[in-house]
Amino acid sequence: MNQLDALKQLTTVVADTGDFNQIAAYSPRDATTNPSLILKAVQKPEYAHLLQETVAKYGQHGTDEVMNRLLVRFGIEILKHVPGRVSTEVDARLSFDTEATVTRARRIIDLYQGEGVHVDRILIKIASTWEGIQAAARLERDGIHTNLTLLFSFCQAVACGQAKVQLISPFVGRIYDWYKKQAGAKWDEAAMAGANDPGVQSVRAIYNFYKKHGIATEVMGASFRNVGQITALAGCDLLTISPDLLAQLQASEAPLAKALDAAAAQAMDIPFVQYDEATFRFALNEDAMATEKLAEGIRAFVADTIKLEAMMR
Repeated sequence: MNQLDALKQLTTVVADTGDFNQIAAYSPRDATTNPSLILKAVQKPEYAHLLQETVAKYGQHGTDEVMNRLLVRFGIEILKHVPGRVSTEVDARLSFDTEATVTRARRIIDLYQGEGVHVDRILIKIASTWEGIQAAARLERDGIHTNLTLLFSFCQAVACGQAKVQLISPFVGRIYDWYKKQAGAKWDEAAMAGANDPGVQSVRAIYNFYKKHGIATEVMGASFRNVGQITALAGCDLLTISPDLLAQLQASEAPLAKALDAAAAQAMDIPFVQYDEATFRFALNEDAMATEKLAEGIRAFVADTIKLEAMMR
C-alpha cells in the first residue's frame, strides 16, 4: 500500500489547490483554495477562460462581485471532483472587519446556493484574527460553516474552539519556516524533522487540547513543506496537501504509523484555558512567530487578490 492510501485510513485527505484538473488523480475528500492558488490557476492556459468568462458576464457589477463569482466558479468546478467540501476564502482585506466579513461570506454562500450547491458543501475561509473569529461564530450560528485559516498559535485555536467554528487550518510549514529562519546557520534539519518539527508540535498541541476537552472543531493541518511533516501528523482529523506532496505520498511505499490519537489525548493532563478579547490579543502578541506570520499571511493574500483584480481589468 502506498503512503497516500495508508494516510487515508487514518486521516481525511484534502487537496490544497485551485488546479481542479489535478485533483482526480488523488481522490481527496475535500479541497481548499485561497487567493494565491486561484491566481496561480488563472495564469494557466487551461483556466484562463474561467476568468475571461466571469469578467465578460459580471464585469459591470464591480470588482468585488466579479471576484466572488470567480471564486465560486472555481469552487463549483472543484466540487465536481470531490465528494465533500470546498473552502472558499473571504477577501483578506476584511480580516479586521467582523461585519464586512459576515456580509461577504453570506454573499458567497448565496452565489453557491444559486448554483444549486448545498451550504454543507462549503467552508468559508476566514483569517484567524479576533475579528475573523467573531465573524465565524456568527456565521456558524446561522448554519454557515467556516474554516479559520492563517492559524499559527495555540490561543488562536482555543478562541476558534470557543467560537464553535467547523474547522481550523494550522499552518505547519510557515511555522517551520519562521523557526528555521530564526535559527539561521544553527538550524539542524535532521534534529528538527518529524515529531520535533515546530509546526508539527503546534498542531499536535492543538489536536490534543481539542480532544482532551471535547471540542468538536475539526483540526486540518495545512501548509506543508515536506512529506515528513505530513506523516508526523497521521491521525489528525484532516490534512490539506498540495498536489506535489500528494504525488510524493502516492509514490512511496514506506510504512506509515498513526501519530495522533484522540483516545490517548483524553488521558493526558492538559489544563483547560479560554480567552476573552484582551487575553487573546495579549497571548497572540506574546507569540512573535504567530504575530509575524499572521500579518505576513494577510499581506500576501491581499497582494495576490490585488493582482487578480488587475487581471480582471
